[in-house]
Amino acid sequence: MGGGKRRRKLNAERSGRIAALPSAAPAEEPQAVTVADAAPDAPKPVPRSPYEGLPARAFWRSGVTEQHPLRVADLYRKKFALSPSHQIATAGSCFAQHIARRLKGAGYSIVDREPAPLGFDAADAQLYGYGLYSARYGNIYTARQLLQLAREAFREFEPAVPVWRKGERFFDALRPSVEPEGLASAEEVTAHRAAHLKHVRGMLKQADVIIFTFGLTETWEHRASGTVYPTAPGTIAGRYDPAVFAFRNLTHSEVLADFLAFRKRVREVNPTVKFLLTVSPVPLTATASGEHVLPATIYSKSVLRGVAGELYHRFDDVDYFPSYEMVAGHPSRGFFYEPNMRAVANAGVDVVMRAFFEAHGIEAAPRAAAEPRPKGDREGGGRRKGGGKRSKDDVVCEEMLLEAFAK
Repeated sequence: MGGGKRRRKLNAERSGRIAALPSAAPAEEPQAVTVADAAPDAPKPVPRSPYEGLPARAFWRSGVTEQHPLRVADLYRKKFALSPSHQIATAGSCFAQHIARRLKGAGYSIVDREPAPLGFDAADAQLYGYGLYSARYGNIYTARQLLQLAREAFREFEPAVPVWRKGERFFDALRPSVEPEGLASAEEVTAHRAAHLKHVRGMLKQADVIIFTFGLTETWEHRASGTVYPTAPGTIAGRYDPAVFAFRNLTHSEVLADFLAFRKRVREVNPTVKFLLTVSPVPLTATASGEHVLPATIYSKSVLRGVAGELYHRFDDVDYFPSYEMVAGHPSRGFFYEPNMRAVANAGVDVVMRAFFEAHGIEAAPRAAAEPRPKGDREGGGRRKGGGKRSKDDVVCEEMLLEAFAK
């Protein structure tokens, strides 16, 4: 067979085999996929910017500029609720006294392990350190002082030079303002302190929530032991000896470590306790740092605000309430300070506590009118000039006594 005929025969046979194959099914029309049919992990449309669609509170114009400074919307969102049945303990710097007083006025259970003796009126009780906080420890300005108190209460720390003297009277160096006239002997101070520490121990075990207001980074310490004091020796009592006592300005890492240690120690005896933090908006009365008092204040408050923020973001049991921002932030235009630009006016406290109460669904009790305050004696630390008694709306603040050393 010739080559041409052979090729034609092979082609014909191949064509027949192909024709015998089953025909392919017709292609199906593509069907539309609805949102419901899509895989649950289907990627969502990517916004043009990560800021697209954020709430009004995320932008300065809508969150601040267009808000009235007396009522900034959505400024604070509580991390956990406060109940009237919660046992709430309070401690911290002078501003913390306002929080305790207002919560108590609203019917909340504020722990008071050391109530005033019978026969004390409200002004005298306040003067002697009763009812200011949940125990009679006076102002606790630093986290280191707070940690030290807890360790002492649990018999893990013994302070150095715990008794200071002024003339013939003796003072508790760790809370020198609670006995304005001092006591008759060092032994009496020691006995009073032992009873006080028992109450502190009970408070730390009892509290459902501890509200703490960070006040200062500056403190005075005993060089050899590291014991810290709420006031410099020689301010209320004691004698300043630079060979024995030293100024200390705590750093962010030190303040953070101190509060972490405090939180850890308290949770060992009270595992369900929660913490609500604030930063005092009250500036420093004076600084021993060598800086001008204004940048010294900004440093102190910046460190404390940074620590509070870090604790808030790290722990579910730590909340932060922005009272500092509400009072000291420039959008408030200084409205909430007294003319001395330091003491917080009652109107400022009202605004702060209203925001706090609204976020927690608390119906605030109306604040009774305060006794008029004589000029020049706002956040004083004892009886008024001329012998008048303090108003119940005043706060006790030993730091104010440093003003007496100004030239």
